[in-house]
Amino acid sequence: MNPFIRQAPPRGLLRWLPGLRLLRTYQRAWLAKDVFAGLVLTAVLVPVGMGYAEAAGLPALYGLYATIVPLLAYAVFGPSRILVLGPDSALAGLIAAAILPLAGGVPERAVALAGMLALLSGGLCIVAGLARFAFITELLSKPIRYGYLNGIALTVLIGQLPKLLGFSVPGDSLLQKASGLVQGVWHSQVNPVTFALGGGCLLLILALKRWAPRVPGVLLAVVGATLVVGVFDLTARAGVSVVGPMPQGLPALRWPSVSLDELGPLLAAAVAIAMMSFAETSVLARTFALRAGEETDDNQELIALGAANVAAGLFQGFAVSSSASRTPVAEAAGARTQLTGVVGAACIALLLVFAPALLRHLPHAALGAVVIAACLALVEVSEVVRLYRLRPGEFALSVVCFMGVALLGVVTGIFMAIGLALLAFIWRAWRPYSAVLARVEGVGGWHDIARHPEGRRIPGLVLFRWDAPLFFANAQAFHDQVRRAVATAPTTTRWVVVAAEPVTDVDITAADALLALDAELHQAGADLFFAEMKGPVKDRLKRYGLFTRLGAENFFPTLEQAVERYLATHEAVWDARKK
Repeated sequence: MNPFIRQAPPRGLLRWLPGLRLLRTYQRAWLAKDVFAGLVLTAVLVPVGMGYAEAAGLPALYGLYATIVPLLAYAVFGPSRILVLGPDSALAGLIAAAILPLAGGVPERAVALAGMLALLSGGLCIVAGLARFAFITELLSKPIRYGYLNGIALTVLIGQLPKLLGFSVPGDSLLQKASGLVQGVWHSQVNPVTFALGGGCLLLILALKRWAPRVPGVLLAVVGATLVVGVFDLTARAGVSVVGPMPQGLPALRWPSVSLDELGPLLAAAVAIAMMSFAETSVLARTFALRAGEETDDNQELIALGAANVAAGLFQGFAVSSSASRTPVAEAAGARTQLTGVVGAACIALLLVFAPALLRHLPHAALGAVVIAACLALVEVSEVVRLYRLRPGEFALSVVCFMGVALLGVVTGIFMAIGLALLAFIWRAWRPYSAVLARVEGVGGWHDIARHPEGRRIPGLVLFRWDAPLFFANAQAFHDQVRRAVATAPTTTRWVVVAAEPVTDVDITAADALLALDAELHQAGADLFFAEMKGPVKDRLKRYGLFTRLGAENFFPTLEQAVERYLATHEAVWDARKK
């Protein structure tokens, strides 16, 4: 299928159920590949889900609950063939920051709060998808994403290091956790056996990822640590903390009960989670769709992500997102469809029903190593250095976002990042680039006189270009720049021609400013004209009545026609050989 040719969407209920729609064309040859890929994927889903649950401040068991049901929901609603959803390292810090201050150290309260957070974020995703608001995540530019991901990675990393060292620290903020970490090391609270286990797991995961990426480093590290703890009884002999006995059975359908006072903070965090999770999901979905020669449906991805989160919230899970580490595992194992995720979910369910005791000797230090390895993968250093070299302003924006997340808290930092994104957008539109144009010998067209001071200008004619839409925030700046261009012109200005091709919109405030500018120029003996204005923009001026008041003859299809009319009208001296 050509990804650049959009197919007509199906109608009816199947329009919203891409997974069921795929069953119509499912090929028998895919089954063995999907089942094998699902088995391989399970080996990664179990330790990663449990590790991210603990990073989010929840018992490890709920990471498995948050893996099973979302995979099934996405298999029904998800448009991408092999995208894997589940607990995510980037969301873990956000979830912990939102629920732990409200939970008061009670695990049952944390579980309920996490479930409601998943419901809220999922509901927001579904509403946004139905309203076709998928474009909103484009507000999160790369510099901002680098900043908040680096901040989240540092926050989660500092929170997991005590687990690797064999002790725990109080506090919710990064500074409190960092202070507790230093004090714990200073007061010799480090458990050497736990540190050896956790450090060994981390080194093994990183080494295999670097030199043998096809080998499941996470699985080997977790299984190895579990066997060592069980065989040598390190829980009793060395005080190594383990997951312990896990309840047998599947997650139950349960509405998370929270108070009205808690909904406000949770809703704020849910907005941030929805924005973050979909931003990453859309990028990942496009990447794998491009590889497979398929098209993407961002709004359906948003609905599917919402359905997965709602399902997680109803079945004792927490907020989930797509996985940039588990999806490639499924792809490399030969996955063809979302049946891979269904097989993975079924295998975890079987583990919980028939063999939950296999996980009782799993050390918390090994899960901490899994999370730390994932956090290190989140860190962007080379791209931030690239920003510093190429765009110092965007580098500063990224650093501010990083500091906001690290020092003010994950939720506050995320909203600060979104606010900065909006401010950066408004600033660029508020003070866009503008230019006075001139003819440059030997080069066709008209060019910025600031970049080509040798350019020749026609006496009495100011050609002015404005590189942005005209709206309320920059209308006065446009007026001032035109006045400055007229005031600095080498000869008395008779015509001002606005090269309007870059102007994609004119609102009411800007339209009134154009009328005021026209009156001011007319009083000074000059006239205002436009060239190359787009049809839709011209239609708006007609609705405002501005097109009639300025006169249809004041609008030219091209800049060249405007110049020719000026030369013919004013009989200006112009060397045609140097046009």
